[in-house]
Amino acid sequence: MRAHLFRLVLALSFVLGTVAQGAVAPLRGASGDTCAGNTRFLIGAGMGDITGPAAEVGMMGYGQLSQQTAGIHQRLRSRAFVVVSPCNGRRVAFVSADLGMVFQAVKTQVVEKLRARFGDVYSDENVLISATHTHSGPGGFSHHTFYNLSTFGFVPQSFDAIVSGIVTSIARAHSRLGAGTLRLATGELLGASRNRSPEAYRFNPSAERARYAHDVDTRMTLVRLTRTDGRDVGLINWFAVHATSMGNDNHLISGDNKGLASYLFEKAHDAGDTFVAAFAQSNEGDVTPNVLGGTNGGGANDFEDTELSARRQHDFAAHLWTLATTPLTGGVDSRRTFVKMDAVDVAPAYTDGQPRRTCPAAIGVSMLAGAEDGPGYGVEGASCSTLHDLWSQFTCALTTTPCQGEKPIVLEMGSMLPHPWTPNVLPLQLVTVGSLALVAVPFEVTTMAGRRLRQTVLERLGPVGVTEVVIAGLANDYAGYVATREEYARQSYEGASTHFGPWTLAALQQGFDGLAVALRDGQPVSPGPTPPDLRYIQASLQPGVVFDDKLLWVEFGEVLTDARPAYARGDTVRVTFWGAHPKNDLRLEDSYLRVQRKGSIGAWVDVADDSDWETRYRWERENCLPTLGCSHVLVEWRIPRDASPGTYRILHEGEWKSGWDGRVRPYYGASRAFTVR
Repeated sequence: MRAHLFRLVLALSFVLGTVAQGAVAPLRGASGDTCAGNTRFLIGAGMGDITGPAAEVGMMGYGQLSQQTAGIHQRLRSRAFVVVSPCNGRRVAFVSADLGMVFQAVKTQVVEKLRARFGDVYSDENVLISATHTHSGPGGFSHHTFYNLSTFGFVPQSFDAIVSGIVTSIARAHSRLGAGTLRLATGELLGASRNRSPEAYRFNPSAERARYAHDVDTRMTLVRLTRTDGRDVGLINWFAVHATSMGNDNHLISGDNKGLASYLFEKAHDAGDTFVAAFAQSNEGDVTPNVLGGTNGGGANDFEDTELSARRQHDFAAHLWTLATTPLTGGVDSRRTFVKMDAVDVAPAYTDGQPRRTCPAAIGVSMLAGAEDGPGYGVEGASCSTLHDLWSQFTCALTTTPCQGEKPIVLEMGSMLPHPWTPNVLPLQLVTVGSLALVAVPFEVTTMAGRRLRQTVLERLGPVGVTEVVIAGLANDYAGYVATREEYARQSYEGASTHFGPWTLAALQQGFDGLAVALRDGQPVSPGPTPPDLRYIQASLQPGVVFDDKLLWVEFGEVLTDARPAYARGDTVRVTFWGAHPKNDLRLEDSYLRVQRKGSIGAWVDVADDSDWETRYRWERENCLPTLGCSHVLVEWRIPRDASPGTYRILHEGEWKSGWDGRVRPYYGASRAFTVR
């Protein structure tokens, strides 16, 4: 009788979508014995706006002081998916965010806000946040010094926008939970990626390399989410390629190739924000989209490179979408632990047969030189004498340690006081959704390192029903790269950026082996050491907006350079306004610009905004003596080839800050009406 009552309560909780993670005791098996054959889940998807300051904030990725935001090409999004299992009552929230990386500080505060809103439903164990790795987003959202150097410290606006947008996306996914199915498809996408460190890859054993047709992972894994009534909710796909189609001289905020691929898929389904398509990141450590070498992606400029890469990924995902007929079967489960990565004793089974140990974090000289598809501080193979940017101010006295092996060290972040400059207590997380396993790593993992890590997990979970293992890269925190022991010896960019020494991958394999065994056997894992909470010691050296100014005889929003009277499809409309600093209001879930078309009854209807690929919002500071507080805003609209003929206008909206009372007030301006033929 008690068993019947328990099943009744569990079923009712599932229908209401309120079963808390951990409310049901763990069940044996990756999916749980009672989940065998289950194909029904609760599924929900949602998006949130995580676009940070669009002016005068250093971008995260290339590490160049001169690369500061100066407008928006496309808004950045957080794309969240919640999956709940009816057979064991467990759930997971997977997030793919248009960010350079995710930091523990972001994850911690996202979980705190979710707990305040939903109680114990969401936790650090069942929330997985992965970055797409765009290099064209605002930085300053880490609590560790090394990652805030190019932004002159912590940027609260950037951090808060990211946290609030991720929470919004998960909350929306939660509110849309409904019964549905998950269907899987995989395939080989050729011609969309290239190994940027082939010499290091060739250091791997020849017998191991012979097992693979390519020196990059060409496999795309796609999950299609569909309601029981046949309505599609969205998709998640994982494909390993850097989001570096936009180069280090770009100043417009952009989701790069993965952000554009998501946008194209969502726009094709024309369902507003209720259809969510995540082009998530995998083991892209040594993989570039610049298939012609260097920074050349095949286009005439960065925008064309981005579009070419995005369409390759989008078109192949569309192909897999039609093939996604195999249902994921089983339940949902997860395990998470924290590991002090600079002091892991690695057993001989994971190394060269000898006990090994990881090292305090340090980077080598090749890291400062930068990778070939986006040099950050010099050129590949540079020496200290050629590094004239930020890093030469810290050290150019190369050292080595027995622990770091071949690495010529230029900066020991792990030895800095009072806190290491990069995190050393890092999360390892393993999630299963039916027969799919997600290995969430806080690193950029190279192609071969990812293959070895996947194999470690598959050997443990394959016997209990897991058939597909995916690396979810740059997840939950970030501490550089992970190369294989052999690649590390080459000390190319990826090896020099492997913070914790030559046995980092072995330490990860050991850690995920333990998580896989615990998940398989339904056992808990030790939470590990608690990462330090550094939120109260953050500092910023970059001031905010003091005030906005203009010429006495103009108004904010007034047109400086107007549109022409008429355009043809394919032309570009350019309108310049007297504007103000975008830091006054990030306009989250909104826009700084609108392209409007006059409807049949005379009302203006929005047809595009600053999240669309065909628009560009550019901001620049204007010298209007006696102050430097003036701003010009240039709005561009590349008229699509399929645009409807008619009458259009360009609208700009913003907020200006008074130098007299410090108040922020809204303004707007509109171009002349023009026709599109």
